Amino acid sequence: MDPESGNCWSSSKKESWKTVLLLAYQSLGVVYGDLSISPLYVYKSTFAEDITHSETNEEIFGVLSFVFWTLTLVPLFKYVFIVLRADDNGEGGTFALYSLICRHAKVSLLPNRQVADEEVSTYKLESPPEMKNSSRVKNLLEKHKNLHTALLLIVLLGTCMVIGDGVLTPAISVFSAVSGLELSMSKEHHQYAVVPITCFILVCLFALQHYGTHRVGFFFAPVVLAWLLCISTLGLYNIFQWNPLVYQALSPYYMYKFLKKTRKGGWMSLGGILLCITGSEAMFADLGHFSYRAIQIAFTFLVYPALILAYMGQAAYLSKHHHYYTSYQIGFYVSVPESVRWPVLVIAILASVVGSQAIISGTFSIINQSQSLGCFPRVKVVHTSDKIHGQIYIPEINWMLMILCLAVAVGFRDTKHMGNASGLAVMTVMLVTTCLTSLVIILCWHKPPLVALAFLLFFGSVEVLYFSASLIKFREGAWLPILLALFLMTVMFVWHYATIKKYEFDLHNKVSLDWLLALGPSLGIARVPGIGLVYTDLISGIPANFSRFVTNLPAFHRVLIFVCVKSVPVPYVPPAERYLVGRVGPPNHHSYRCIVRYGYRDVHQDVDSFESELVARLADFIRFDGSRCGGSGKYSVDGSQSGESVDEGALTVIGTAFLDPPAYDIDENAQPASVSIGFQTVESIGDMIEMEPVSTQRRVRFMLDENVEVDSRIREELEELWEAQNAGTAFILGHSHVKAKQGSSILKRLAINFGYNFLRRNCRGPEVALKVPPVSLLEVGMVYVV
Repeated sequence: MDPESGNCWSSSKKESWKTVLLLAYQSLGVVYGDLSISPLYVYKSTFAEDITHSETNEEIFGVLSFVFWTLTLVPLFKYVFIVLRADDNGEGGTFALYSLICRHAKVSLLPNRQVADEEVSTYKLESPPEMKNSSRVKNLLEKHKNLHTALLLIVLLGTCMVIGDGVLTPAISVFSAVSGLELSMSKEHHQYAVVPITCFILVCLFALQHYGTHRVGFFFAPVVLAWLLCISTLGLYNIFQWNPLVYQALSPYYMYKFLKKTRKGGWMSLGGILLCITGSEAMFADLGHFSYRAIQIAFTFLVYPALILAYMGQAAYLSKHHHYYTSYQIGFYVSVPESVRWPVLVIAILASVVGSQAIISGTFSIINQSQSLGCFPRVKVVHTSDKIHGQIYIPEINWMLMILCLAVAVGFRDTKHMGNASGLAVMTVMLVTTCLTSLVIILCWHKPPLVALAFLLFFGSVEVLYFSASLIKFREGAWLPILLALFLMTVMFVWHYATIKKYEFDLHNKVSLDWLLALGPSLGIARVPGIGLVYTDLISGIPANFSRFVTNLPAFHRVLIFVCVKSVPVPYVPPAERYLVGRVGPPNHHSYRCIVRYGYRDVHQDVDSFESELVARLADFIRFDGSRCGGSGKYSVDGSQSGESVDEGALTVIGTAFLDPPAYDIDENAQPASVSIGFQTVESIGDMIEMEPVSTQRRVRFMLDENVEVDSRIREELEELWEAQNAGTAFILGHSHVKAKQGSSILKRLAINFGYNFLRRNCRGPEVALKVPPVSLLEVGMVYVV
């Protein structure tokens, strides 16, 4: 357990050194591909136009000093020693920080804070008592809803810049690697050759995405390792061959001399220097695939020294040869001996492909997280590996990224503009991480606000300096990530806003349990064979789309299950805690409610396994509910407006085998033991839910065991369930059309009537996200006036 954050990353401490070193080796290909190829373009971008050379090498040594201290302060001190500790139960990234903050303060705008759908007891916190100043900050955040919106916008900004980096990194990486051809051909031929070769490699890279990185992943780590050994060897060679005294440039005094001499030009050149830390965010974003100690060891003992030697070697070579080259010609390959230039070119191209693959996979992952938390339109997510968790492929996003990457390569045609664009995206993500980590220090680690302020001011000032140098290049390429971010933020915020409004509409238009129980032959309503799965976002009450269904088609299935698929703000929900089952009405009505909880990194089941698992869990609930003493609970799951509690059984966590199942009594006035409870429900405040994990076994098909003695009522209910499963399952979903109510502002009408409905018509339907087969789908038209 982390002594500060209380998070369970300490499992890495229990790992053997052999396991840690293996993970550190594997992390090279996934985490450090982007960061390790930065020597290809840093010096070239820095010396593009803003500064010129002198006979005293002050500019070259000043750039090296900036590179050294930037690599030391940001990736090493900030990420390795501080930010990596701010994990969300082992997961990292922008959404992980946001999730962690939301669990410690009521600042979430998402409708996933109900007690009933967030009882996930695996994730514990053992934090020290809150300090007085920490609670003041927490109360301030919780009191003002504008701060909730501002926090979400900051998170969306960081997310959009990560996606923008997914467009820019492949283009600049591959282009810089291929640009080594410029030394083997004339300038005219080089310009006509580099862009087509770059485009060809990018097309191949994106065309292979649907196979999944696990098929070629074993190739990644050796390539990056070979590249790191290559650049460090070249660095040592150039240091001893050309200028052994280059180590003197590591003194921060050279940064002062650099800025004093170059003034505005030197400040503007910082936009190229900051590219040396491109890819640092991957250390935190990919934390869940490895361990804290593995990433720390790989960077501290291999990646960091190799990068420093590479930059020192380039500076040593340029210090003796810079008067032979123009600003255009300065680059990585001029310092490579001609005898090994072609092998280095091949390794560089392979390393750039690996680095590009890492950021593409990261883009898929963060879009999937955004979609899970209701902040991105529905897209098709394909899991490319049955064995490796988290290997996903999103077809629509893949081809959009490819088109944008090709447009960047063809449109910019040089590393200067690509570097300006990439630098702004990188620094924006880092600034967002710094701001969110400052809140984690106060809210989650319970440190004094002065500690968080010192962290924010120290690292934030460094990043703001680089950010300003990138922003000043707005017309020279930096406009691209800003344009992409504005477009993506608009899409994500409109989708999120409309999702919340739809949920509020469902909440206020749900019908009572009495209405459902009154439906019967006397009203001309028939119960037909089979199972009806009614999907809803509500955790209580009868959704309006079901009342519309019964109104138009006066019949519903013998077994009725109201299914609520929730994405809760934890990375993973264990299968033992995924299903929360309860009754809707008396047992003879055969109506149930099932809340299915997924974490924002969980893999959703396909419909066949989900249907079988759901029926199996429901059978276990029936057995458990019929055998327990009293046979009833005190939680009203009907959500009726009358406020009367219906004696219909408790919502129960149906899990895997426990020797001694513990019972959970959730009292919102008590101190929560889980990270995911302790929040007020939207429907009511005083709910009590009795939850018990039930000992079960996973099965493919529900069967009755004739040899086991079962109560006749339980057996009858189980037989009814078995017959309904044999008769078939229908999936009842709402097909929604949303429009703004009369009197709404112009901005709201544009966002809802045009923006959201356009996105809804052109994205995947809910049946695709839930993997519902078309032959079993029943859609109910609903008009939402929000």
